Amino acid sequence: MTSEGEAADSEALFGGMVNVGAVFRRGALVERPAPRTVHALHSHLRALKEHGFDGAPTPVGLTADGRERLTFIPGDVALPPFPRWAMTPDALRSVGSLLRRLHEAGASIPVDTSVEWPSDLADPEGGTMLCHNDVCPENVVFRDGRATALIDFDLAAPGRPLWDVAMAARYWVPVLDPASAAALHPDGLDAPARLRILADGYGLSPEQRSELPEAIERATEICRAFVADRVAGGDPVYVRALAERGGWERWDRVQAWLSARRETFTAALFDESGF
Repeated sequence: MTSEGEAADSEALFGGMVNVGAVFRRGALVERPAPRTVHALHSHLRALKEHGFDGAPTPVGLTADGRERLTFIPGDVALPPFPRWAMTPDALRSVGSLLRRLHEAGASIPVDTSVEWPSDLADPEGGTMLCHNDVCPENVVFRDGRATALIDFDLAAPGRPLWDVAMAARYWVPVLDPASAAALHPDGLDAPARLRILADGYGLSPEQRSELPEAIERATEICRAFVADRVAGGDPVYVRALAERGGWERWDRVQAWLSARRETFTAALFDESGF
């Protein structure tokens, strides 16, 4: 139960689709529904900090009713429709750099294989490193126009670093057909050029660059299955979003658009002229 003093000190935090209306800031802390992997996840977040990554919340513990408590990270979070400041080339490059720092720290942290990590958006090929899997604009904190922290690790699961980059590209480039991109993103975004910027910001190797376009197509299929599962379960948030964003025809259009442009994206990733 929340006291009157606690209620007065509470601020609802918005963003994302899973925990709508259930995340609150209470002073220097955030309280939110705890994922079923909360204990393993909190251990991983503490280990990230020990390995020099300061771009994630620090776990504080659980409330008496089982909600997780994390440190609040001050800054700006882009909410849809996404503002132009969050979609600048420098902002995009910084997202890639932040993701690289997360992976460099996480690479030396053993993944607890006894945990049933969520498979919702996980890399189908698996991996030995814990990926975030949901690096969308609502889960990235900016300061002075640069990405400085990641929040909401609920869907974290073992995978390859490339998978996290592919997932991030879906939201940040975005790798969507123009009609779909226009629904939430500023107009005039050059997808091939922006994919190159994200790859450069991360520092993808030539081998990873050659694999990225296909990984993005696979990630899109996984995201579609994620939505389909929630719609089939009657989740009102996803049912409404699907209807408002063009239904399954939109997903068909996105997947066809991606497949037709795989060579264009690959060429942009290796273009020596730069952008």
